[in-house]
Amino acid sequence: MKMTIVKTRLYNRLLIAFISTSSFMANGQDVNELKLKDYRPVSIYNIPKTKPVSAKYAAIDMHSHDYAKTDAQVDEWVKMMDLCHIEKTVILSCKTGPAFDSVADKYARYKDRFEIWCGFDYTGMDQPDWAQKAIVELERCYKKGARGVGELGDKGLGELNSYPTPGYGVHIDDPRLKPLIQKCGELNMPINIHIAEDEWMYREADASNDGLMNAAKWKVDLSKEGILNHHQLAVTLENAVRDNPSTIFIAAHLANCCSDLQKLGRLFDLYPNLYADISARYGEIAPVPKYSGVFIKKYRNRLVYGTDMGSAQDMYSTTFRILETDDEHFYEIERFGYHWPLYGFGLSAKTLKKLYSGNAKKIMKRSR
Repeated sequence: MKMTIVKTRLYNRLLIAFISTSSFMANGQDVNELKLKDYRPVSIYNIPKTKPVSAKYAAIDMHSHDYAKTDAQVDEWVKMMDLCHIEKTVILSCKTGPAFDSVADKYARYKDRFEIWCGFDYTGMDQPDWAQKAIVELERCYKKGARGVGELGDKGLGELNSYPTPGYGVHIDDPRLKPLIQKCGELNMPINIHIAEDEWMYREADASNDGLMNAAKWKVDLSKEGILNHHQLAVTLENAVRDNPSTIFIAAHLANCCSDLQKLGRLFDLYPNLYADISARYGEIAPVPKYSGVFIKKYRNRLVYGTDMGSAQDMYSTTFRILETDDEHFYEIERFGYHWPLYGFGLSAKTLKKLYSGNAKKIMKRSR
């Protein structure tokens, strides 16, 4: 009798295990084999879901790039901007010379809708007269229509985000850049600069890193000779902003301080010539809406709207949803790469107007 009971219990356990395994396999997934990169949670909360087509107030996109490859694509982009209530888009070309001219000419038919920014020319930077030649090229780009410089980019090895010649080993506080930065101030040309990456990209890409997939994809290798870490790069930015009070700086992507926005807040408190754009960091700040919302409200006079994610309607819509609505617990894994649920900030009209265009117009008015 006891043996029969034991066999029956064992059979039941095996049956339950088989049914459970079968259900996993029936969906094509075994939970024990499921990889994070393949995990696509779908929220089943019955809560408000808002997907605004256009911005509540006219917006100026202060961080975009040369996505359109043909005149027809430029035309389509303008139609999308009209649909989404994007008044103007700043194209950060990072380019000088003929490459810059080509970008400027492409968007010239829509001078009221696009503003083109150039880069710094690092060609021959080892020569004693390099700064003078680079200033000549900067002034030439200005006459061609450039109204700012950017997106400069330093992830530790120097200003490598420049065309046609990268500035290896040149950081924004390098004395060799001083004459160019001063000239930007004289010409009222703001400088948009990307420094470092967010903290997750400096941590080990292991089970403890909650930004794992992006942490692995964008990991910063600090073993490279001469590379600066996040803190050191932040110091170079502060040095340049402090030493050039007549030049406006825009720290791209919230200065990559999303895990600790108080670092950026400290710089805002000290330097009135520093702004920051929120482009391509919605996925980092939307998981913590109270913290981020308070920061944005406090520094609404120093932040500008930006995208840096193409020109598709659903991209714009996602940014509006995060900034404007009170939506909760939604995902945008394909767009941002994180597996975090996102939340809307529900920003006030006063804050939205500053963020969407007020601060950008202030900067652009000065640049003219």
